[in-house]
Amino acid sequence: MNGTTKQGTPVNRNASLTVDVHFDFVCPWCLIGKRNLDAAVNRFATLRPDVTVKVRWHSHQLLPDMPAGGVPYQAFYVNRLGSPGAVAARRAQVQEAAHAAGVQLAFDRIEVMPNTRAAHDLVSWAVATGAGFSPAPLIDRLFTGYFMDGEDIGDPDVLERIGLACGLDAAELAEHLAAARRGDSMARPDSPQADSVSGVPHFVINSALSLSGAYSPGAIVDAMLRSTGDQENR
Repeated sequence: MNGTTKQGTPVNRNASLTVDVHFDFVCPWCLIGKRNLDAAVNRFATLRPDVTVKVRWHSHQLLPDMPAGGVPYQAFYVNRLGSPGAVAARRAQVQEAAHAAGVQLAFDRIEVMPNTRAAHDLVSWAVATGAGFSPAPLIDRLFTGYFMDGEDIGDPDVLERIGLACGLDAAELAEHLAAARRGDSMARPDSPQADSVSGVPHFVINSALSLSGAYSPGAIVDAMLRSTGDQENR
């Protein structure tokens, strides 16, 4: 419902906006998409300071059948794309988009293509057990650990180090990872849009407007403004 202040300025009485993000940690476009979303949220805040934005993160494993210990990364992509030349061409394309988002990907440092279940489980567990825990810094650290530092984010020891650096309780984290080592994976609830997501990154704004792919900050802001019915700032 809209109204006006005493000065006649329009007021949105439902001043909130949600962005559901479907992602996987081994997708470089998802890291690019996250940085673009971060920039878009900051830009949107200057245009619509009256609107609160809530970002909700949803795991979407691209390779759920990957062995628990992962496979050699470079060989995986040569096999997937057909030749070293094809891999180099694809990486050049990704690097160009990454540079525009302020990201420097270090493909040469990555040794393992991991199964990302444990990383996603870590985020879900942290959100479920930590009152008011914001997953964005943990998600960002897992992304940068993988794509910039070449860390194996399928390795529980790596996950423990990252979790501790993000402020998770040491004893509770150790207990969670011990359960993960036993294969006691926690259930991750699907998002309302999960069945319609075929690729990542996939953004759903206000449960209605979908963007599939690593859109620019400007395009994301435009979609956010349209979702709030704002025509003047488009």
